[in-house]
Amino acid sequence: MFYHFLYPLRDLFFGFNVLRYITFRAAMAAVMAFALCFIFGKVFIPKFASYKIREKVKKNDSLKLDDLHSHKAGTPTMGGVFILLSVFITVLLWADLTNKFILLSLFVSLYLGVLGSTDDLLKLRSKVSKGLSAKSKLFWQLILGLAVGTFLFLDPNFSLELSLPFLKDVVINAGLFYILFIALVIVGTSNAVNITDGLDGLAIGCISIAALTIGILSYISGNLKFSEYLFLPYIVDSGELTVYCASILGASLGFLWFNCHPAEIFMGDVGSLALGGTLGAIAIFIKKEFLLVLLGGIFVIEAASVILQVGSFKFRKKRIFKIAPIHHHFQFLGWDESKVIIRFWIIAIILSLITLATLKLR
Repeated sequence: MFYHFLYPLRDLFFGFNVLRYITFRAAMAAVMAFALCFIFGKVFIPKFASYKIREKVKKNDSLKLDDLHSHKAGTPTMGGVFILLSVFITVLLWADLTNKFILLSLFVSLYLGVLGSTDDLLKLRSKVSKGLSAKSKLFWQLILGLAVGTFLFLDPNFSLELSLPFLKDVVINAGLFYILFIALVIVGTSNAVNITDGLDGLAIGCISIAALTIGILSYISGNLKFSEYLFLPYIVDSGELTVYCASILGASLGFLWFNCHPAEIFMGDVGSLALGGTLGAIAIFIKKEFLLVLLGGIFVIEAASVILQVGSFKFRKKRIFKIAPIHHHFQFLGWDESKVIIRFWIIAIILSLITLATLKLR
């Protein structure tokens, strides 16, 4: 709203002219989102505790894991509510609300936020910590993915070509298959982040790193000179997504203040599903779907560890890891929780740097 109400007044006061710059608005969005999330955390955490919105950590399928995480019982959860609230307020104030990519991102965040909060609330009401069934969550995620895919497919100004990392002249025209491809990306990213959210600060730290990197990629993709120089597809209006990514970055850092070990609050599905799916959607909008596999390597490994573990036990009756997801496997090897978290953050940073380096390797 600042952009819409104050920028037109630049002739009356020259200072408002600074709002034309995406970099300025992105920086302000990150700072504001951090401040809002910090303030909301101070307010919401005691409220959630008083209303008994607390995590259930009982692991009936693993007594060792139950013992390792017993100290987490009773910690407030659903912190994703004030993460998303911080992002929404910040985006509404600093972003161009006529931008279709901003509106689509808001829709994806809100949709998955509602889905995640429904799952969290059902878990709180259940004595056995069971929320929505896996099939039910997958169904509603697919509906979202297909809706977003159909919208982009019908948009004459949006390319259906998939560009591949390292290959500047090779593109794949996905055609009608692009709708399903988008659905798979959104479903995959939202669930992968959800699986990663198992240790204090692990998921939100990796989300912060991914949001910063995707924000940089968004700015480059929406800048004609930069995209031409790097032989990247120029996506009109995609630069505005930098503001959205900056909002996620700021809100994530604000939440990490409370979620770092030992956590005062957990994110819950309301946060992990929404943030994961939104970052996946933004990667689609800027045509960096395949780079997302590299950038989100931690999320990919976490999801793959679960798939491999389940598949191996089903067909071979043997486990590959001591337990899945893989962050718990390292706990079973004797790693301290903080060591697992920080080492995974380090890997996420390295993958981010490699992702940015690929822009010149084309």
